[in-house]
Amino acid sequence: MVYTVSKTFHDFPCAHRRWRHSGHCALVHGYSRSFTIVFACSQRDENGFVFDFGDLKPVKAWLESQFDHRLCIDADDPLLPEFRAMEAKGAARLTVFEEVGMEGSAKYVFDWVQAWVRNQSEGRVWVVSVEARENAKNAATYRP
Repeated sequence: MVYTVSKTFHDFPCAHRRWRHSGHCALVHGYSRSFTIVFACSQRDENGFVFDFGDLKPVKAWLESQFDHRLCIDADDPLLPEFRAMEAKGAARLTVFEEVGMEGSAKYVFDWVQAWVRNQSEGRVWVVSVEARENAKNAATYRP
């Protein structure tokens, strides 16, 4: 038997660009992102929880450090040096990872939270999926 719970973290205003896109997504644009993380376990803890939601503060802090008022840029963006120069001048705070679209962001969050929760729960809890939402209409989900 597997138990699941989900936790949604809202309101991470950030910007990104999809430099390979032939249309307007290649321009820097922003959203207030949210993330819904589904956790699972086979054996609940002594309180009957999959994972105590109150213990997820480090996840929220990490999400804030990566997405709150950040400019998310692909690691292979040809303009990365210019964005780094903007950061050095105090005009932006960068978060650089492999693919900053919603699909890649969902995987990026999944990978970090999976490692964190497996460590915190001594392997008892795992992440089933992460949904990255850019607005009320559009979202992507990563589920390995």
